[in-house]
Amino acid sequence: MTNLENVLFLDIETVSQQPDYASLDARGQKLWQRKIDFLARKNEHVWTEEDYAKTYSDRAAIYAEFGKIIVISTGIIRFAASGPTLRIKSFYGHEEKQVLEDFNHFVEKNFNNPKVHLFCGHNIKEFDIPYLCRRMTIHQIPLPDLFNIAGKKPWELNYFADTLELWKFGDYKNFTSLDLLSYSLNIPSPKNDMDGSMVGHAFW
Repeated sequence: MTNLENVLFLDIETVSQQPDYASLDARGQKLWQRKIDFLARKNEHVWTEEDYAKTYSDRAAIYAEFGKIIVISTGIIRFAASGPTLRIKSFYGHEEKQVLEDFNHFVEKNFNNPKVHLFCGHNIKEFDIPYLCRRMTIHQIPLPDLFNIAGKKPWELNYFADTLELWKFGDYKNFTSLDLLSYSLNIPSPKNDMDGSMVGHAFW
């Protein structure tokens, strides 16, 4: 059984790299158009500049090529005679490279043993971890050893515990949000103040 004190709970918040589509350079606008055209290839709608601008505001933050990380929040459970406590440590700021370097140093120092340590979060295998790795690569920051996952087999990555995957119980047809999962388990919502879709608008 996993020692809960060896688990790092993890969540990132992302925003678009630019405040709006108009702030992209010409090449960036062209590449965003291609990205959206590919995603909407089955849609017969003829896209306009206004459409591209709206999709950039709504969706750029979820793609590491067009977004950036502004917050990495971590949680650690500690046990004492009085009972368990949750310690929260967040890395945040306008300078993404500094945020990533600080987080990288923290992970390398404290969570670096795949036989002992565990990273836990909701949809971290599909979103948080790949996003972190891509943004670190863009900034030429060496990946933490446990994040250097290219070419590894699924069973070599059992130090990632994804609550989305655990909740599916083998059913891969549907996505369950963290808010819905909390509701289903009668746990207070972690999304009372702001959800991910609101972060970019608040930030810019």
